[in-house]
Amino acid sequence: MSLSLWLAFVVAAGVIAITPGPGSILVLSTGLRYRYSFVFRALLGLELALLVHLGIVALGLGALLTASSTAFLVMKIIGAVYLVWLGIQKWRASVEPIDTSQFHIAANRQLFRQGLLVNLTNPKAVIFIAALVPQFINANAPQLPQYLIIGATMVGVDVFIMTAYALLAGRFRNWFQDTRMLRLQNRVFGGIFVSAGTLLAVSSR
Repeated sequence: MSLSLWLAFVVAAGVIAITPGPGSILVLSTGLRYRYSFVFRALLGLELALLVHLGIVALGLGALLTASSTAFLVMKIIGAVYLVWLGIQKWRASVEPIDTSQFHIAANRQLFRQGLLVNLTNPKAVIFIAALVPQFINANAPQLPQYLIIGATMVGVDVFIMTAYALLAGRFRNWFQDTRMLRLQNRVFGGIFVSAGTLLAVSSR
């Protein structure tokens, strides 16, 4: 991959990462509640799912999802149900301030799992990557090194953008620690996730 082509991909990956979606909403909502070391658990899940999507595209399965209306419908329903469920969980979440010094390993796993599933169950992410990535792959050159570069670049850019979102949310964290503001945060982000799930359910490709 030439430097100019790689730089073009960096720009494309940046535009994708900065565009609001379920992943960035999860990072913002988590960043308003916890410090970055905890947000990082959710971020790890998001990036692992991103690599899984890229692997699906590299193996040619992304084209199957793009071509098969049944496969897309199944993935869409799964993704929509999960987003709505996550929204309900956010809506009903505790409004008691959390002592992160007592934040146990099960909660860390929950943040990781949320990040993983938010991205993994989004069929539009696979279709978007399937449409974008092949434009930056040279079919006449070994493909594995190219996909490794693409994967490292996508993850690097996404981590940078999501970290910026998390740090921005962290600047306002102290404003959301009383019961009233925690309830407001739960309602806002819960409503956003339910809306995102509903929109995904009724959307076409």
